Amino acid sequence: MQRLTFFILASIFLLASCSPAIAPTPTRTPIPPNVVAIVNDQPIFQEALEKQLRHLQKAMEASGEKPDPQTLEQMRRQILEGLIDQAIMEQAAARLGIKVSPEELEENIRKVIQEGGEENFNRWLEQSELTMEEFREMTRLQLLSLKLFETVTPAPPETMEQVHARHILLSSEEEAMQILERLRRGEDFASLARQFSKDEFTRELGGDLGFFPKGFSGLPPELEEAAFSLAPGQISGVVKSYYGYHIIQVLEKDPNHPLSEEAKRMFREQKFKEWLEREKASARVQRLLK
Repeated sequence: MQRLTFFILASIFLLASCSPAIAPTPTRTPIPPNVVAIVNDQPIFQEALEKQLRHLQKAMEASGEKPDPQTLEQMRRQILEGLIDQAIMEQAAARLGIKVSPEELEENIRKVIQEGGEENFNRWLEQSELTMEEFREMTRLQLLSLKLFETVTPAPPETMEQVHARHILLSSEEEAMQILERLRRGEDFASLARQFSKDEFTRELGGDLGFFPKGFSGLPPELEEAAFSLAPGQISGVVKSYYGYHIIQVLEKDPNHPLSEEAKRMFREQKFKEWLEREKASARVQRLLK
């Protein structure tokens, strides 16, 4: 599922403007049969959705994955949601007076071509089944999205309440309970983490996760919840997440620990996601896909 989501997001980001997904002007005429959604009177067309789906299928098949009909339908609906998001962002940018000048656009394209060389760039266009005009519009939308992001997301705080914790990740609840019993008998947490943890990134560090804030760490929410509920020195019970079964120990708590650059990035991305959800909730959206 994570791989599928990656392909869908990449497809929407790279191909959003490669076909007439969104009419340039609103319409109040009877809805044509080839319209799959309407966002604030602005139609999204079937052609755009199907073109993106074909590109996505091709990318997945090139990586050795062949989606079944149920997966294709799921992909189709997720692509539609991406196109709806695109329409909402473009409308918001227009409302806020955010634009990309022709000079900005051409300078960005020039740099892209210069970095890889014109021959490689033209080969990439051909392999991606893109025209130069489609690439130009795709680039314009990317620049517009970046400007919108900078406008609507607040600056992250410099410090935030954080915990310093470590964990042991196990494959089964039974195995986790056995390790937990050994910890309760006084065995060393870091030593057990090095021997048994399935987390390749922290295993050699004795399971050390460092300091992390709640909601902006990239860690499973179940792990975050457990860590923030513990006092320094305490060890949790067995905590189940998508990755397996965790045992967590909090080492320190700091109400004003400096936020890492990664956490700051995640903070802004979360704020942008919340902004987009509010925009979508207030928009008039009709989904017409059968």
